[in-house]
Amino acid sequence: MGRSRFCNHPPEALALPSVGGFVDPSFEAILALSPRLVVGVQGPGGPAIAERLTHAGIDSYFPATDSFDQIISMTAGLGERLGAATEAARLASRLKDARALIARKLSGRARPRALLVFGLRPIVAAGRDGFPDEMLRLAGAENVVTGPRYPTLGVEQLLALDPDVVIDATGAAGHDGDGVSVGLPGWSELRAVRAGRLVALRDDRVLRPGPRIGEGLEVLARALHPEVFR
Repeated sequence: MGRSRFCNHPPEALALPSVGGFVDPSFEAILALSPRLVVGVQGPGGPAIAERLTHAGIDSYFPATDSFDQIISMTAGLGERLGAATEAARLASRLKDARALIARKLSGRARPRALLVFGLRPIVAAGRDGFPDEMLRLAGAENVVTGPRYPTLGVEQLLALDPDVVIDATGAAGHDGDGVSVGLPGWSELRAVRAGRLVALRDDRVLRPGPRIGEGLEVLARALHPEVFR
């Protein structure tokens, strides 16, 4: 068995050998483990690795995970391949229930205009139509960014967007120590930052399209609407 360098749940996974990351999986490291099934997501390196695995006679499963529904489908598909279809169906049902519960809790509430930030050098944010954008909407917010999925922004653009709340997900994205702060040039001029509507989000469940995404959705909803979850 093996894992990507980002797989850290459950903690026991850290004892497994790493075969690389989302954009740089090592085909040689994968082959060295003699797997019967390789599971991944459709990232920059996914299609090429999947094709090479097929040529090597190794089964692979690289499903799309760009939406909540696709994550639910991925769960069912993985269950079928692992001989755990019943357990996967239960998990898929729990994910649907978690989404429905958040929707009921937030029904009728105002939707703050939110900026979700992944990195600062350069400033990378959640754009439209991607998985993080859907998470914002499901958690009761409106994404202020209207550009591509992961646009790079300048300080002037930040000021023009003028979000109601800034979600600093740099920690959850693996950039610890590089987060948004009041004293950071440009950021202190944002109305949301001046008003104390800067939320540091370090929980990786929010950004990882996997079986804990229902928990991640609640984490994000709590950050955006703390008054609902008191």
